[in-house]
Amino acid sequence: MAEEKTVLLTQEAYDKLKKELEWREGPNREEITQKIAAARAEGDLSENGGYQAAREAQGKNEGRINELIVKLRNAQIMQAPKAGTVGNGSVVTIEIAGNEMTYVLGSRDIAVATEYDVISPESPIGAAIEGHKAGDEVTYEAPNGRKITVTIKGAKPLAA
Repeated sequence: MAEEKTVLLTQEAYDKLKKELEWREGPNREEITQKIAAARAEGDLSENGGYQAAREAQGKNEGRINELIVKLRNAQIMQAPKAGTVGNGSVVTIEIAGNEMTYVLGSRDIAVATEYDVISPESPIGAAIEGHKAGDEVTYEAPNGRKITVTIKGAKPLAA
C-alpha cells in the first residue's frame, strides 16, 4: 500500500474540503441514487444513456469522496510564516524577467480557499524561493535546464 502523505492546508481550505465531503456524502449521493433509480425504471439498461451517465457520475462522486476522506484524515493545518518570509502558506510576489506575479506557496489543495494560483514547494521555483525573504534574489534551474533568476518582491501570510 502506498504511503499516505501529510496534506498541508489552511483552516479555510480544510473547512471547504470538509463541506464538499458532507455535500458529496449527503445531497449529491442521494440525487445520483434517485437518477439511477429513475433510469432503472425505464427498462432496458444496456441502451439506457441516462442510466450509464448516472452510474458514471456515481463512480466519480465515490472516487472524490474517497480522495477527500484521505486528504482530510492526513491534513495538517499549517501556520504561514511571518510577513516578509516565504514558506508554506505565504502569498508571495515574485518578479521574473520583468514580469511580476503573485502566488501562494503550498499544496494545490489549498487552491480551494484562495483566488491565487498555487506554486508547490516541491517544484523547482517553489524549492528555490522557500525560506527566503522579501528582497532576496534567487536562481533556480528550470526543467528545460535554463537558469532563471527570481526576485522576491514581497511575502505575507495567506489570510484565512
